[in-house]
Amino acid sequence: MQVTETLNEGLKRGYKIVVPAADLDAKVNEKLVEAQPEVEMKGFRKGKVPMALLKKQFGQRLMGEAMQEAVDGAMNKHFEESGDRPAMQPDVKMTNDDWKEGDDVEIEMSYEALPEIPEVDLKGIKLEKLVVKAGEGEVDEALANLAETAQDFKDRKKGTKSKDGDQVVIDFLGKVDGEAFEGGAAEDYPLVLGSNSFIPGFEEQLVGAKAGEEVEVKVAFPAEYGAENLAGKDAVFECTVKEVKEPVAAEVNDELATKFGAEDLNALKEQIGERLEAEFAGAARAVMKRGLLDELDKLVDFDLPPSLLDAEAGQIAHQLWHEENPDVQGHDHPEIEATDEHKALAGRRVRLGLLLAELGQKAEIEVTDAEMTQAVMNQARQYPGQERQFFEFVQQNPQMRQQLQAPIFEDKVVDYVFELAEVSEKEVSKDDLQKAVEALEDE
Repeated sequence: MQVTETLNEGLKRGYKIVVPAADLDAKVNEKLVEAQPEVEMKGFRKGKVPMALLKKQFGQRLMGEAMQEAVDGAMNKHFEESGDRPAMQPDVKMTNDDWKEGDDVEIEMSYEALPEIPEVDLKGIKLEKLVVKAGEGEVDEALANLAETAQDFKDRKKGTKSKDGDQVVIDFLGKVDGEAFEGGAAEDYPLVLGSNSFIPGFEEQLVGAKAGEEVEVKVAFPAEYGAENLAGKDAVFECTVKEVKEPVAAEVNDELATKFGAEDLNALKEQIGERLEAEFAGAARAVMKRGLLDELDKLVDFDLPPSLLDAEAGQIAHQLWHEENPDVQGHDHPEIEATDEHKALAGRRVRLGLLLAELGQKAEIEVTDAEMTQAVMNQARQYPGQERQFFEFVQQNPQMRQQLQAPIFEDKVVDYVFELAEVSEKEVSKDDLQKAVEALEDE
């Protein structure tokens, strides 16, 4: 087998591969000899079919297999000997289109090689870690927000009209065609106006009602309503408004704590403090990660494969276009051209991606099965009731597995670099941390 270099410009490589006909014929014969003991054919005992007959029957199919194996073997040997790593799948094509059995096979192979990644002194990198303590003020603010979500209701002044968001306590009796129906009546029912817990149009007709008033609510059951005997029917509900209550925040006390699963108020404060500090730490990590990537971007510079750059720039342009045009859900839109700004961002992403991959490989960092399973489970929760189908989809889709694995691997490499870098802590306020996070989103 002959391999001749035809292109070597920058990261672009080209080779001509010639597989001699004799090599192919030998490989076909080898496969026939291997299969002969198991072949059965009319007129011959098992394993006794003549080689010439086997070759006539199966030779053409085996020749195709032999050609593929020969080319794959030549490519693998080339990459082992040259040390090249293709940036994307090599382009391989057969050049002698008039090939017939007995001819050599001529192949052209071209690809872009991944560049040599320069060494980086990770211990020389200096990073700043923002630290925010969950003080009494932050905990009290979070408690107040919890109290808002666990709102109570108190009586409005007598004669006050109900407003959207109020709770009205009502007795009601529903009728269709003048007849009461099962499940259409209740007493002392607490209904929050605007909660959309009743059929459309019901709650709006009780806005402005006073305690002691009787209101006739006229509605139509939706066509897709669960009870077939009511679906699409007009109904009248005779409602008596017994109380009108306004929403108020729940009191911050032990009772509130038990609503959120804590033993008492002090235990709830401890839980809130721990949760806040975990949130602050996550935000601070994101800020420090951006700082690390900025430092790495300053430290390294190397040629990038044009195919990777073009693919990344196109993806960035496409994603930003959809963010600016949220009404377009599919991909039936004009061709999107990548700008110089998109290409510059793509260059940074590709360069840092290759560098982090190299660092991770040298440090023998791997994504464990347990980490991968957890990632799939987290993603599957977005499809309630279809978790099993999602798991099967991921198992059968290597590209999806790669999409889930890539961010886990990147974060593990980043944590590895954090351990080697010189990190200094800086205590800041919650507002300062928030500004730093917002600055990340603006870039």
